[in-house]
Amino acid sequence: MKTISLKEQLNRYFMFAALIFSLLFATVNSNAQTKTTTAPIKNVVLVHGAFADGSGWKALYQVLTKKGYNVTIVQNPLSSLEDDVAATNVVLDRQDGPTVLVGHSWGGSVITEAGNHPKVAALVYVAAFQPDNGETTVQWLMTAPPAPENGVLSPDDKGIVYYDKAKFHAGFAADISKEDAEFMYASQGAFYAKGFGTPITKAAWRDKPAYGIVATEDKSIAPEIERAMYKRSNTKVTEIKGSHVVFMSQPEAVAKVIIAASLKK
Repeated sequence: MKTISLKEQLNRYFMFAALIFSLLFATVNSNAQTKTTTAPIKNVVLVHGAFADGSGWKALYQVLTKKGYNVTIVQNPLSSLEDDVAATNVVLDRQDGPTVLVGHSWGGSVITEAGNHPKVAALVYVAAFQPDNGETTVQWLMTAPPAPENGVLSPDDKGIVYYDKAKFHAGFAADISKEDAEFMYASQGAFYAKGFGTPITKAAWRDKPAYGIVATEDKSIAPEIERAMYKRSNTKVTEIKGSHVVFMSQPEAVAKVIIAASLKK
């Protein structure tokens, strides 16, 4: 039998020890990476839709910030899809890490394109449009007849679309107070109709997790349209009984969906 020298024994011992150490290090490093990737996301960016501005997010902002989230609100120019995506990207650039990107109504089309930003980790659609590559917002809007309460007017001579003041409360914001609805109507931006006809070039929900809220009493986007879009994209759906502005009337319920997205649940 060959006798192994003390030097050879020590060499083998140290080689074995090095192997064990490297395996332990790899395991610890892997666990650390897992913890990093599963850590909750603390940044939330909110994107409003047409016939609105960022002030409508106030109640949801308050709920989320009290829970420790860093919330930023985009003020869309509403002049085109490209301009709104650019405005959203400016805000996303300023985030210090992974972000949940939330869009309401027309804002859903905006986040579908802007969601390709590298800092976006998850998408949340609040009673929102969710077109696919090559699709336009108006395509989906026309897949169901408008509710009698719907007050979207025809474009004016400048191509701008407004919501009928007489129908705004019932058609857009039925479950908030008359006074709040009047303020929301007064603060709506000038929405250029060409945005509705601009196709999506790259739908972010194809690559990133998506969560969708169906507002079951919505009179501006028919709930069946919301369900059809979310089903097609395999979006995780939550139904909330509320109007088109469910994020104003039920901010806690909407916040739960955003929090679930931040925890990747």
